Amino acid sequence: MNKEQLLEEIMDQYTDLLFRIAYYYTKDIQVSEDIIQDTFVKFYHSSHYEEQGNLKAYLSKMTINCCKDYLRSWSYRKIIVQKKLTQKHYSHKDVLIQSDETDLLDEAILSLPIKKREAIIYYYLENMSIKEIASLLSISENTVKSRLRSGKETLRTSLEHIEWEVLLHD
Repeated sequence: MNKEQLLEEIMDQYTDLLFRIAYYYTKDIQVSEDIIQDTFVKFYHSSHYEEQGNLKAYLSKMTINCCKDYLRSWSYRKIIVQKKLTQKHYSHKDVLIQSDETDLLDEAILSLPIKKREAIIYYYLENMSIKEIASLLSISENTVKSRLRSGKETLRTSLEHIEWEVLLHD
């Protein structure tokens, strides 16, 4: 199997996982697609292409690094300012009518600060262990536990607030 065929196989296997990671960091489908493309291009051109031990962890870490680079970039900051200036305001009732519980949960997760968000996503949505998350993010297991606890509490508060808004508007 040549390098291109191997890359195609790897892309088929890991694109969905990497896209979810990128999306939960960037909250933007197009940017996530670009990041995944960049990740695979960097992986293809890496000098130690065939020496990767845990390919899933390696690609995940590459994707995370690309996402963090994007979030630090000038273009991202410019987009945020533009969105704030042009964003339409909908009432809570309109939003609830247009979305189901899963959308509300996704929105609540996406509103978390990045450190809490990544712990919640990897633990609950990607079914990674605390040890795996700690290794992936290069932090201690206790830090992962703390971020999970804090993230869950923030989600609970956020979702309770939404529930009260629904009850008050009905």
